[in-house]
Amino acid sequence: MKRRLPPLNALRAFEAAARLGRMTAAADELSVTPGAISRQVQLLEDSLGQRLFEGSKNKPQLTPAGQMLLPALSSALDNMEAAVRAVSDNTTGTLDVACFSTFTVKWLIPRLFDFNARYPDIEVRLRTSGPLDDLERARCDLSITVEEGTQEPAWDADNTLPLFPERLGPVLAPALASRLPLHTTADLSRHTLLQSKTRLNAWAMWATAQGCAAPPVNGTVYEHYYFTLQAAVAGLGVCVAPWHLVADDVEAGRLLAPLGFCDSGYRYVAKRRAQRSQKLDLFCTWLLAQAREAPVPQIALLNQQRNSVVLRGLEA
Repeated sequence: MKRRLPPLNALRAFEAAARLGRMTAAADELSVTPGAISRQVQLLEDSLGQRLFEGSKNKPQLTPAGQMLLPALSSALDNMEAAVRAVSDNTTGTLDVACFSTFTVKWLIPRLFDFNARYPDIEVRLRTSGPLDDLERARCDLSITVEEGTQEPAWDADNTLPLFPERLGPVLAPALASRLPLHTTADLSRHTLLQSKTRLNAWAMWATAQGCAAPPVNGTVYEHYYFTLQAAVAGLGVCVAPWHLVADDVEAGRLLAPLGFCDSGYRYVAKRRAQRSQKLDLFCTWLLAQAREAPVPQIALLNQQRNSVVLRGLEA
């Protein structure tokens, strides 16, 4: 018997828009324009004789018919995708990897040349938007995110790969340090302390980890962490930053970290799809090796008797 189904593109457009909650997000995922998503949804509604969305275009809501259709449609598309992956499971093709944008720019991209050289037939596509803790919603093979906890997790049944702990420390440009030396936490009061809108609690988190009072934060609040780091490189103030985001700048001499780094209480982990994938296996093995081989920072220990910072030196 002939199947009586609406066009597949219309079903995919509706499913993505309904799952993500926005036409623009669906357009990004399917690599089309928001207008194309709207037209496909309209085509599906006309085919079914039912409204699937209601409310404003900026924040559409599912109708009862849309709510009924979405779970069955998502499940069907997931099954189709799983079958296609199983058939095409080899060491060539595309991997979709999601992670924070600054992490992508400062840590992952500078290392990807090594993966590309080893596996030229695997294309790694990076995305920095979407829910990093939900692989199905993000439609990606692996996501790199942050979890609370200082103990290294095991590679568990949820396919979590432990990468490294997050370590925070103040950094500043050498020219600024020559004018206003930074030897102890008390010296921070003489500096302009930069902030990022995406992490306004960074200085307070660092102070808690150091066991000292939070310094008064008086500097510019930048829209993005990457902007804050660049402002520190330019000598506009002191930024408290995770080691893995500034390691290359510190090693190259563009930034100094005179107070060292301390554990923030968070860890970076990677979460992979549970389905078998040779391409993903290769990438996970490579990613774990990169995390193990990454340089370790100076560890700051607060000397309670003298209220100064003692640097323990580079660890192997």
